Amino acid sequence: MLGITKRRMVVGISGASGIAYGIKALQLLRNLNVETHLVVSKAGHITRSHETDLSREELEALAHVNHPINDVGAALSSGSFGTMGMIIAPCSMRTLSCIASGMADSLLTRAADVTLKERRRLVLMIRETPLHLVHLRNMQTVTECGAIVFPPVPAFYTRPESLDDIVTHSVVRALDLFGLNAEDIPRWGETIKLGEKKREYA
Repeated sequence: MLGITKRRMVVGISGASGIAYGIKALQLLRNLNVETHLVVSKAGHITRSHETDLSREELEALAHVNHPINDVGAALSSGSFGTMGMIIAPCSMRTLSCIASGMADSLLTRAADVTLKERRRLVLMIRETPLHLVHLRNMQTVTECGAIVFPPVPAFYTRPESLDDIVTHSVVRALDLFGLNAEDIPRWGETIKLGEKKREYA
């Protein structure tokens, strides 16, 4: 990340179930004064309409800059556009497959490809189960290329009290990978000790 003077991150949202993760990432990054550049796939907007009450405009308002999925000439398509990296939340198996094969057929996958080639942090919050062998091989491929596969697996030792607790914990842990302390959350060995019967915050 040498030469980057502005805190800026690309947020991608694909069509997998779990758009709440992308929404939470945008909210937390705004609280951290990180400039967000959002790109949502066509299927991502379909999922938005199924899983949330947000309009397209309301979702886009959470980001500082929005980029159309087909705008392959956008700033995100060039490695000279400096960013801290990219998070795709959620990341569908189709998006993972395109990234693994280097098929930059949309701005979402092109931005991910740029992130890898520039050796920046790429975090993929993949959503699918069960997994077959092609899924696993694609995960291995992107990991070998430098990406981090980050399934949003709930941490129940935190004793979550709401769906938002679960989503927030996963997204905060994903943003930890960028060196960002997005929010105080229960952390094992810090605010949660072995044998505690209820969570306590520092």
